[in-house]
Amino acid sequence: MNRRVPLFGFEIDALGMSEAVAQIFAWVADGQKNCRFVVTPNVDHAVVFQHHAGLREAYEHAALVLADGMPVVAVARLLGRTLPGRVAGSDLAPALFAAAEQQGGLRVYLLGAGPGVAQRAAANIAARWPAVHVVGTYCPAIGFEHDPRENERILADIAAAKPDVLLVGLGAPKQELWVDAHRERIAVAVTLCIGATIDFLAGEKKRAPRWMRRTGLEWLHRVASEPRRLLSRYARDAWVFPRLVWREWIETGHKRPTPAAHS
Repeated sequence: MNRRVPLFGFEIDALGMSEAVAQIFAWVADGQKNCRFVVTPNVDHAVVFQHHAGLREAYEHAALVLADGMPVVAVARLLGRTLPGRVAGSDLAPALFAAAEQQGGLRVYLLGAGPGVAQRAAANIAARWPAVHVVGTYCPAIGFEHDPRENERILADIAAAKPDVLLVGLGAPKQELWVDAHRERIAVAVTLCIGATIDFLAGEKKRAPRWMRRTGLEWLHRVASEPRRLLSRYARDAWVFPRLVWREWIETGHKRPTPAAHS
């Protein structure tokens, strides 16, 4: 049984990248198409989780909760709740693909990103990881989650393609909510909720330099790349997240230092 670390109201599996990849392949190997799904919380997840009942429910049903953001890992360690390290969704998918050769191959379906992006991602995956077979791609229209017929069509297409793993890149919390709502009918062994990863795989968006990822500054690169879309979100998170950290600090039993008495 995985050790789980409580933080911000949810529990994070204390797994490193290699352990997470091994767990996913174990689920693929057991042959059950019961859509165990993986979520990767970062600072924004932690903030939204506090007031979003649907996201909280999705986290309860998730098979793996892996720490995406370095600030999440840092806060856990500050509170004495050690996590092995960051397991970002944008790193998890490539790590899974790299291990596919030793695992006898992997069938994947890409759901999300903009028109044509998933197809470009599929071509790049095929060129870089020949053991990975992209058996289907689909870019749903905005608001598709409210269209029952469109959801039925997507579920049927996934079932017909027979993937082992479904990669869902719809952005949070939409991707987590959609997967949780349809988890009993998604015919895959594992689903990864992986945000902008399909865009990264396609070369549509560029990831931050490795040093920024290691030091927890990837958010700065993202804001600089997409200021109109992300600036307000990161401003909100910068206001709310320290309050969440302070709450965790107090609830853990740490107290504000008492000033020394003067003689």
